[in-house]
Amino acid sequence: MSAKTINHIITPEAIEFLKSLHLKFNSERQNLLQKRLEREKEFENGVLPNFLPKSKDILSDWKVASTPTDLEDRRVEITGPVERKMICNALNSGANVFMADFEDSLSPTWTNIIDGQINLYDAVRRTISFTSSKGKTYKLTDEKPLATLVVRPRGWHLNEIHFSVDDGEKNLEPISASLFDFGLYFFHNVHELLKRGSGPYFYLPKLENHLEARLWNNVFNYAQDKLNIKRGTIRATILIETILAAYEMEEILFELKDHASGLNAGRWDYLFSCIKKFPRQFVWPDRQYLTMTLPFMRTYTHLLVDTCHKHQAHAIGGMSAFIPTRKDFQINEVAFAKVRDDKQRESEDGFDGTWVAHPDLVQVAKGIFDRALNGKLNQKHHQRTNIILNTKDLFNFHVPEGKISEQGLRNNINVALQYIQNWIHGTGAVAINNLMEDAATAEISRAQIWQWIQHQTKLCDNGKIITKELYQEYCAEEIKKLEEHISYSKAKMILDELVLNDSFIPFLTLIAYKYLDSNTDIGSLRSSI
Repeated sequence: MSAKTINHIITPEAIEFLKSLHLKFNSERQNLLQKRLEREKEFENGVLPNFLPKSKDILSDWKVASTPTDLEDRRVEITGPVERKMICNALNSGANVFMADFEDSLSPTWTNIIDGQINLYDAVRRTISFTSSKGKTYKLTDEKPLATLVVRPRGWHLNEIHFSVDDGEKNLEPISASLFDFGLYFFHNVHELLKRGSGPYFYLPKLENHLEARLWNNVFNYAQDKLNIKRGTIRATILIETILAAYEMEEILFELKDHASGLNAGRWDYLFSCIKKFPRQFVWPDRQYLTMTLPFMRTYTHLLVDTCHKHQAHAIGGMSAFIPTRKDFQINEVAFAKVRDDKQRESEDGFDGTWVAHPDLVQVAKGIFDRALNGKLNQKHHQRTNIILNTKDLFNFHVPEGKISEQGLRNNINVALQYIQNWIHGTGAVAINNLMEDAATAEISRAQIWQWIQHQTKLCDNGKIITKELYQEYCAEEIKKLEEHISYSKAKMILDELVLNDSFIPFLTLIAYKYLDSNTDIGSLRSSI
């Protein structure tokens, strides 16, 4: 374990830096969040998303910033929370990149957030190690190259309630979680990263339009200027994980072109976004039918690859959430076959790399991309010129043969309960039924329950209508299966609020945040300097 404490990370100098970010950019962030709400009201009134008219700048021949050497090869990226053991295993995994996550796979207790910053501080300096309760020690290997470190801060919509800033009028307001996560990591590590021949690399989540990307670009320029770092040193990969961002991929990449290194197809959040933005217009079938082979998902991924390669950016594929088991090798063989099919499709579509959630999948995915790249570092030459994409292609949500079953409803209830239960007690990545569930997949589960109740959907197998009463009946039965020595009362309270509300709540984390287990926290800090 690290000998460092919160005082090594929350220093007076770091506080001043964070405060400056907040005072400079929080007002614009709030304005952009308000615009999200206004746009959702337009959708409720029947307005549909569309591509923006292309400006001369967008249509001109431009490229993103040149790729740093240690980000050229991105065949396989492993992702996971900023936990000490995870960081050691991921950096050692043989993957090309490790995305260290403050977002969907991390429960944002104050302890987890601060420990995560300490862990990354040690990882950058190659001093990180971890000893388990059984005495097993994990440390960085000298025998093979380590994965390149990329950090994902939380999204624009989240606050860090443990750190408040005086707004200049003696009003304390919580700092943006995005600015907090980015700011602390950048402040403490940028000089060390550059000294070691790497750089400050980030993944940007949950963007909905190019104006939100522009805000990030302004933050990057300001932060670099503030610490006397050359502009363009930062590199960012943007997750296209909302349907609205899919309509502005090129504009988003353009806004960040001096800092951009690529786009990523964040498939699970993307599916959630499609449900969330139009919850009353469409009824989605069981989650098992929501695959990457659906026409609208194929269009989304084709558009992403084409956009990236047109401007010499990396296109990174989506997450394989399968978690191998030591108990049933037949389950593994079936799952490995699905992973191979998924990665084969991505490599043939032109992606330059892909995501996995477990070290055992690194070599599976890497073998497929090795064959596709055939000695090259990427597939940026892979460009389609004969494909015409339009609004209807992205908005065709028809799912052939999709059904809504009792088992599908029960599975959504069960997964949502288990995930919420773990999240409020400090764990944000949860293995359930050999899948790594994070906030994105849990969001799909609870969104579907809400939608099915609202539409009074009939179950295909028993003919029952999904009502609030049927949900309560099945929920009680699923809790009986889960409860042993722990109570699911808080988890059920949160899930009830999410699925029984007549209005759709945009993020489950906004509701669950206030239920985070205070016993996991090391205290809060209020900055009113």
